[in-house]
Amino acid sequence: MTRTTALKIVNPVLGVLVFSQVLSGLLGAALPPDAFETLHEGGGILLGIVALLHLALNWNWVRATYARKPRSGAA
Repeated sequence: MTRTTALKIVNPVLGVLVFSQVLSGLLGAALPPDAFETLHEGGGILLGIVALLHLALNWNWVRATYARKPRSGAA
């Protein structure tokens, strides 16, 4: 699987997980405790794993953008 194909899968999954965290956080009081634990806590762990995968797949961009050497003579 290419990096681009993996990102086409990981990015929507990441978006759905972020949305579910927000939704379960806002509706936490209305949910039964077991459902909240599964959705919010379990989803949070999964979100962290997918976020790390997303970061790993985009590591070259992160490094190129944030680890630049300062230009000489820059004010």
